Amino acid sequence: MNETTQQGLRVSEKVQGHHRDRLAVVYVRQSTLQQLTRHQESTRLQYGLVDRALGLGWPRTQVLVIDDDLGKSGTTATGRLGFQRLVAEVGLNHVGLVLGIEMSRLARSCRDWHQLLEICGLFATLIGDLDGIYDPTDYNDRLLLGLKGTLSEAELHVLKQRMMAGKRAKAERGELGMAVPMGYVRRPSGEVILDPDEQARATIALIFNQFERCGTINGVLHYLVRHQIQLPHRIRHGLRQGDLDWRRPNRTTLSNLLHHPLYAGAYVYGRRPTDPRRQQPGRPATGRRVATPETCAVLLKDRWPAYISWAQFERNQMQLAANQTTDRGAIRSGAALLSGLIFCGRCGLRMASVYNSSGSRLRYACNQMAINYGEALCQSLVGQLVDDWVSTQVLRALEPAALEISLQVAADLEGERQHLHQHWRQRLERAQYQVERSARQYQTVEPEHRLVARTLERQWEEALTAEAALQADYARFQAEQPPVLTAEERAAIRQLATAIPALWQAPTTTPADRQAIIRQVVERVVITVHGESEQVDAQIHWWGGHGTQATLIRPVARLDRLSYYPQLIARVMALHAVGKGPTAIAQQLNAEGWRPAKRCETFNGPMISALQVRLGLRTPPPPVIPQRQANEWTLAELAHRLDIPPPTLFAWLRRGRLRGRQVAHGAHVLWLIHADPQDLEQIQVWRTTAPAEQRLTHQQ
Repeated sequence: MNETTQQGLRVSEKVQGHHRDRLAVVYVRQSTLQQLTRHQESTRLQYGLVDRALGLGWPRTQVLVIDDDLGKSGTTATGRLGFQRLVAEVGLNHVGLVLGIEMSRLARSCRDWHQLLEICGLFATLIGDLDGIYDPTDYNDRLLLGLKGTLSEAELHVLKQRMMAGKRAKAERGELGMAVPMGYVRRPSGEVILDPDEQARATIALIFNQFERCGTINGVLHYLVRHQIQLPHRIRHGLRQGDLDWRRPNRTTLSNLLHHPLYAGAYVYGRRPTDPRRQQPGRPATGRRVATPETCAVLLKDRWPAYISWAQFERNQMQLAANQTTDRGAIRSGAALLSGLIFCGRCGLRMASVYNSSGSRLRYACNQMAINYGEALCQSLVGQLVDDWVSTQVLRALEPAALEISLQVAADLEGERQHLHQHWRQRLERAQYQVERSARQYQTVEPEHRLVARTLERQWEEALTAEAALQADYARFQAEQPPVLTAEERAAIRQLATAIPALWQAPTTTPADRQAIIRQVVERVVITVHGESEQVDAQIHWWGGHGTQATLIRPVARLDRLSYYPQLIARVMALHAVGKGPTAIAQQLNAEGWRPAKRCETFNGPMISALQVRLGLRTPPPPVIPQRQANEWTLAELAHRLDIPPPTLFAWLRRGRLRGRQVAHGAHVLWLIHADPQDLEQIQVWRTTAPAEQRLTHQQ
């Protein structure tokens, strides 16, 4: 008995009647559409498995061909509706035999392959290929099927690695072709050159120049929109492939342009690797991230024509990184000049800009630990104090360069206007070309062919209308901005050399402008408040390594927070001991250079009198208020009784926490606050919870 006869007997033993009672499924798959057109013999062989099923005893009506996955890869079952249908039919006990030309046609993933084996073994479904018929319930056949599935997956891995190695080797030579961004074109020879269109090149160069001036993508975008500048795109597909198309600018396109190292003449490969953790099933193009030039698989500098130098590209990347909120942060709206630049000298964290009273009052607060971990507020102070000091130091630093700055401003304005006028002239030249082209097309058509002539005539009229509208827009632009600076403008610019402080304080200079200037010379500002006192250590770290230090005096709420409070109390008690009254003591303190808290410049009699009352040096006579009722207090009495500042009590009164009424007292009006013993206890509770409420206010 020969080998063929023996194999036929083994096959006949495996194929039983209960198998023939169910369907025989022929699964057909090709990986790509290219294989369908170039490898048709493989497709014919797979469809020929129908005859194999007929030879094994299945009637033609019981043979099902599943070919839904033609042109789809077998690396995953996701997106393969044919394979999913096959698994579903087997799971419903409708299939007795599954035929494929080889195991790789069914699946190239061990996960999908073993899932099919498990279901076929559970429902006693046979699996067949060109080598024979296998029973998944038989240990030897199952072992062989598992080995074939592993080899199928390994084959795909080897082929993929071989292709990727060749692709990487070609990329390391800088010869691997890839799509070029706008501003570049690829010749049929494969050489990459700058866009031959002069206006397209000028627009790309203008974007980089404006980013050098603005420092933000948002600033460049608003500049392009304000001047009606569109971006040049080369059409890559369709009947107009290779034509230049002008599209409106957007933030994503500008971001990709500024981040792309190609514009600095560098060839990169592996700039957008795929992160499997972020990839969505069935969508191989997802999960991509943009790698930095240093982390790209291949980086070859000075390989392509460049719009900017590599040094300028690195400066742009540093500026883009600094614009992120995780670093210094971009220039933001608001009155704070040091937003993103001020750091806490105690813990080293960045201090936040907090606006109170509807944005009219600015404070710098170190509140990150309070927000994230519920800790106490590290430190805070009035923002205007620090802003004024830094502004003075910056203006002093700019004085030697004032003349140079004025000359540079004049040159920048001249250059910007020349670029804008050149851009308008290029647009007019393009519109004129379209008019002439439409005219030539209309003049060359046969007059009798009216169907075509009417269309060309309409196109000619549209081109003329567009040219006229563009000329009108350019005329308005020329009226608003002449090509060169006027004598008045030059005189105003020359005045910069002597009027920088006036320009800094001018109403037309916005906080964003001041922030931009400060960021050019200041790296960071470090602030340290001495306890709760009025003394603040401030340090400016200039770009270049220099530093400036000073001790600032901030306003505090109470006298007892002054650093010299013990000495002040001792002096007041000494003057009181010699018999001087409150007014005389105040005059003496002012003459000796003592200063009170808050923003008061000098002491006065009522302030000294209130201080003496708090120290127990004198007891003020109670005010004669005939309208007083039971458990009513004046603000001064209640403040002295509870040791709470009168402004705090008055704020609680305005918020409705305290009950009170106003009464006439001579030429003045007094507040009488109702506070019985229970109210006094409640006010003491409010006093202990006030710091937590203040922290919550800062967080909000």
